[in-house]
Amino acid sequence: MRAWIVCVWGTLLYCSLLAANPAGALAVEAGFGEVDITPDVKAKPVWVAGYGQNRKATDVHDPLYARCVVLKDGDQKIALAVADVVGLQYDTVLEIRKELSDFAYVMVSATHNHEGPDTVGIWGPSFNKSGVDQEWMKRFVQQTVEMIRAAEKSAVPVKASYGTAEDDTLLRDSREPYVYDGVLRALKFADPASGKVLGVAVQWNCHPEAMGGSNTSITADFPYATVQTLKEKYDCPVVYFTGPVGGLMAPPRDKRIKNAAGEFLGEGDFEFCRLYGVAVGELAIKAVETAEPIDLSGFAVSAKAISVPLANKLYQAARMFGVLKRTGRVWTGNSEELGDLLTPKNAKGAEPAGETEVGYVRLGDLHIACIPGEIYPESVYGKYQDPVDPGADFPEAPLEKPIMAILPGKKALIIGLANDELGYILPKRQWDEKPPFAYGRDKDQYGEENSVGPETAPLLYGALERRVREAQGK
Repeated sequence: MRAWIVCVWGTLLYCSLLAANPAGALAVEAGFGEVDITPDVKAKPVWVAGYGQNRKATDVHDPLYARCVVLKDGDQKIALAVADVVGLQYDTVLEIRKELSDFAYVMVSATHNHEGPDTVGIWGPSFNKSGVDQEWMKRFVQQTVEMIRAAEKSAVPVKASYGTAEDDTLLRDSREPYVYDGVLRALKFADPASGKVLGVAVQWNCHPEAMGGSNTSITADFPYATVQTLKEKYDCPVVYFTGPVGGLMAPPRDKRIKNAAGEFLGEGDFEFCRLYGVAVGELAIKAVETAEPIDLSGFAVSAKAISVPLANKLYQAARMFGVLKRTGRVWTGNSEELGDLLTPKNAKGAEPAGETEVGYVRLGDLHIACIPGEIYPESVYGKYQDPVDPGADFPEAPLEKPIMAILPGKKALIIGLANDELGYILPKRQWDEKPPFAYGRDKDQYGEENSVGPETAPLLYGALERRVREAQGK
């Protein structure tokens, strides 16, 4: 494990800042952590997450990591962590937080990697057998806690900058209506004295599935190359977060990526995966190079456990078989009120719900939305089709308030799969499970089968709006 510890440098910098500032006021501090979480594919079967069941890993192409940035403002500490896995269940995040109770907030997300171990349960050897290795999960929890603690100890004062760069051509949408969030958002942390870059955090909006569903080599997919590109440029730790990927945001298949010989590459090719990751890294460099100073001092956090009705029959069956292991609740009709724990005794006749969390973090002038699933790009800026196609199931449903309209400022990070994985978060008006289907199709589009239910988006974004108001004292 590396925590990028620079204790001597940090001590000298503290002294110089104190000398320059008699009042003793110091900048926000940041520390970074990284730990290898790659499973041993030779010791026991590792079931690869994504696409379908019974995809057994054969080898390791590149390592998987958990990474984090810890931010400190006086006595307040916030950890933002992410792992190269398909998703984490809320119960796992709560286990991590148990040992970090002195933090104001700990957010643990996933890159949504489709080429790593099953961490949810539904991609095991068969539909009724979990693919989760509980020993690996316990080790992952402890590794993540240790990584965050090491990053906390390594924290030094930093000057922060925020920047964006945009390129819709790096994305493909496979679901109508075709909408993109091609904005890469980046934070640069630099030495206040020398300007040397000490760390970078980026948020990009694409499924890590460049290797497709036939690959059996463990890999972090394209984010591995993205992180390496940034590390080579700045010689510093890099934390990669996944943003709005619902819909389905994936690497392009339109001959956008070609090798040195001019040959066009596509999904399932490791060179395609690498070159796409490099292209995302180069977009991130544009964002970092044009980043402008941002004040991160003054932390505010509002996060709350809520419940969401579990309407998906496949998810209900997976939970009944013990494949999907997570806390169940009885739906009360109010997402802000957690119902009784769901048990075999009270399950009959009760509407099941899942317990999850929506969080809002303000770091000075930066606003962070922590959403527990795969956000549709439509929900970021409100790029909803209006009026919606009349074939949709709920054409009269109110439009959800866009995330960027909920957040109090434009400088933002929108982190998906934050603290949980609820699957796709479809705008309710676009829910299209029953005939007649939208856009004149003779069958439904992909998405609903991997969503908790049609009420998910209204409940989650309503909760985000309440969390923002609470953080503002309203």
